[in-house]
Amino acid sequence: MSRDWVIEGAAIATADRAGTEYRRGHVVVADGTIRALGAGDAPVSQLVEGARRVDATGCLVTPGLVNTHHHFSQWVTRGMAPDAGLFDWLTTLYPRWALIDEEIMHAAALGSLAALATSGCTTTMDHHYVFPAGAGDLLGAEVEAAALVGLRFHVSRGSMDLGRSAGGLPPDDVVEDTDAALCATEEAISRFHDPAPGAMVRVTVAPCSPFSVSTALLEGAASLARRRGVRLHTHLAETADEEAYCKERFSCTPTEYAASVGWLADDVWIAHGVHLDAVARRRLAAASTGVAHCPSSNARLGAGMAPVPELLAEGVAVGLGVDGSASNESGQLGTELRSALLTARGRLGPEALTTRQVLSMATAGGARCLGREDEIGSLEVGKLADLVVWRADTAAHAGMDDLVAALTLGSLPPVALSMVGGRAVVEDGALLGIGDADVGRSVAVAVAELARRHGE
Repeated sequence: MSRDWVIEGAAIATADRAGTEYRRGHVVVADGTIRALGAGDAPVSQLVEGARRVDATGCLVTPGLVNTHHHFSQWVTRGMAPDAGLFDWLTTLYPRWALIDEEIMHAAALGSLAALATSGCTTTMDHHYVFPAGAGDLLGAEVEAAALVGLRFHVSRGSMDLGRSAGGLPPDDVVEDTDAALCATEEAISRFHDPAPGAMVRVTVAPCSPFSVSTALLEGAASLARRRGVRLHTHLAETADEEAYCKERFSCTPTEYAASVGWLADDVWIAHGVHLDAVARRRLAAASTGVAHCPSSNARLGAGMAPVPELLAEGVAVGLGVDGSASNESGQLGTELRSALLTARGRLGPEALTTRQVLSMATAGGARCLGREDEIGSLEVGKLADLVVWRADTAAHAGMDDLVAALTLGSLPPVALSMVGGRAVVEDGALLGIGDADVGRSVAVAVAELARRHGE
């Protein structure tokens, strides 16, 4: 499969620090990295012999989108508890998630990855934290699915050890022993983490949340991650219920609790960050801790609206996330740009967030959260060729003067081409690594099997 390309005739939004854009420009890809980009046609001196040429007239080229928070397994439990808040939603779905095994996980991951890829995502993470006894190789199933679809993947080994009998939210039968969880997490790092530049798979240490994880597990996870040189991720400050829980149990806010156990640092990014006051936002900024903003999921669960403009003003790295497909049934990352933009403006007015800021969040901001800003997240010479060519010449988009506005305010444009390290992943809206029909059949079988196990 070609890793050399010449893309010409497109509008280009690089999402670099200067916000460089070209009304009509080119991108030259050689051996999976960006060799040249700029205005007009590609210079003859930069052309690669045998490269595949793409006439992208009427299209917009951006960096590939980076998904900073997800739960792939939830693809097989979409549409359930549709009117519940977070805690009720979780208690409804925990028993179903406890029935997921390796085969079901593989199908759920394929469904999630297909929705991501066809909506412009080129790098994703997944935060999986339910590991029932006898379920098989759940993380391996995800890694295999990501390889089939072709996305760059940060598999995040989650964990829970604080069951209901110990004052936590999850049922006791879905939590792990603290030491066993830490051992399994270290095993995942040894097995899957690739620290090399351009890696397709990396591992994150990711205990679930303050209401499902003991202090010992949070502290042990932080120590493990820093000893092994990997990043840390958890849910934090998602709902008012979580804040009340932390104040009752720890006599402090979720952010203060995170700081007390070593979880405010530059190797950490948190999911949601909805309930962050000015003091908390300053602490995140001072620690260089990132935030995965999940606007559709936050709205679906009624969690609130994250203070994204305020976080950006403090210099916090903010990326976008789909969150679990059972709290964001579309599963698309591309649509989160519009959700993030409208949510911020609905809260603070039209100047709260610009179209360029939300594109930067979905690309460069996400790369910062994952610790990969030197490799991905913007179109710059020498960076990996993770990019998307969006069709802006359809009936829904033709005639829009500002194609970044078309992407962030209009309906999601079709993906003409997306690539990861120069390898095409999606062409003309279709997956190349696995057929859409194959994904659909796998998901249907998995959903039926999960229902059978649940006695339906």
